[in-house]
Amino acid sequence: MEYRLDINTNKHHADCRFRRHIKQRISIRRQNKRVVFKTGELNFEKSSSETAFRIIPDIISKFIDARWRWSLTFCVLVYILIWFLFASIWWLILYLHGDLREENLPSANNGTIWNPCVREIYSFTSIFLFSIEIHTTIGYGKRAITLECPSAMLTMCIESIAGHFTQSIIVAIVFAKLTRPKNRAKSLIFSKSAIINQRDTRLCLIFRVGNIRKSRIIASKVNAYLIQYESKSDDDIIVNNEQINLRVKVDACDDILFLNPISVVHRIDSDSPFYNMSAQDMLNSDLEIVVVFEGIIESTGQTVQAISSYTSQEIMWGRRFSQLIHFQKNKQGYIKDFSKFDEMSRVNTPLCRAKELDGYFENRKRLSSALT
Repeated sequence: MEYRLDINTNKHHADCRFRRHIKQRISIRRQNKRVVFKTGELNFEKSSSETAFRIIPDIISKFIDARWRWSLTFCVLVYILIWFLFASIWWLILYLHGDLREENLPSANNGTIWNPCVREIYSFTSIFLFSIEIHTTIGYGKRAITLECPSAMLTMCIESIAGHFTQSIIVAIVFAKLTRPKNRAKSLIFSKSAIINQRDTRLCLIFRVGNIRKSRIIASKVNAYLIQYESKSDDDIIVNNEQINLRVKVDACDDILFLNPISVVHRIDSDSPFYNMSAQDMLNSDLEIVVVFEGIIESTGQTVQAISSYTSQEIMWGRRFSQLIHFQKNKQGYIKDFSKFDEMSRVNTPLCRAKELDGYFENRKRLSSALT
């Protein structure tokens, strides 16, 4: 009895149908339903039930993640706000004590002896400068506090503590922005699409990861996770909390030597969640593959992480990545042509399920062994 599986029949017509189907699905599903954007940002919004104690850490993280112009603006505004706040407090203390009366100003020559709370104070401008001197511990020597007002002594202590506290926070924000490896993560790129083709009688899901800088990434590892959706309606989408870890290898190797762009391979076998999915099933499914690359920057020793994702519409069946590394004789070296990083070519690939393909090769092997 002959077991036969036609894996390449009407391939051109099938590809045309799939392309038309993709355009129809894209036109219908305009809403962005992915969990992770291609840039690595999460597509999550905060709920109104968040507790109040999360506000301050979120503000700090917001300024760390913000652009430099906004972070520097925040630092300047914080300093100016503190100076004006304590200048107003100093003005109130001196006004209540009577130091701002014309007859009690240092410029008044009325022959009376007046002990002010702060020496050499003439107006709000001099009070503001005195507030800056306390906050920054400058101390020019003319304006100085006396023992006349206990409230002035307490205010000076509070302003000094507040100055050190805010300065520590600002220094921490600037230091975190300077040392974070986020900019280095932007130099790690993923292919725009994942592909599925046949390797050694097995269907494999493949995507690329590249490093566009010359500095190396050591101790690298790649993980991939499958997230499935359940669509009740166009506006009601439920994300399955179960994240399936996909077993991946880098070009059939366990260790990663990240010198050149690498191809990360997930073999679709009996343990794979795609084992019972054909090309049509893959296209019609609501799923997302989240990929995570982690490594250590060789020059700084900091950990860097890059994240991306692929939806079912970004998985191209029957494709192969083009070669992007070639040797150039005039330069006597290898050239990485990243313009071909996302370039693909079409290859003959069965459109059936991986389970059916395994059954086909097992039966053919059984028949060949029976004939011999």
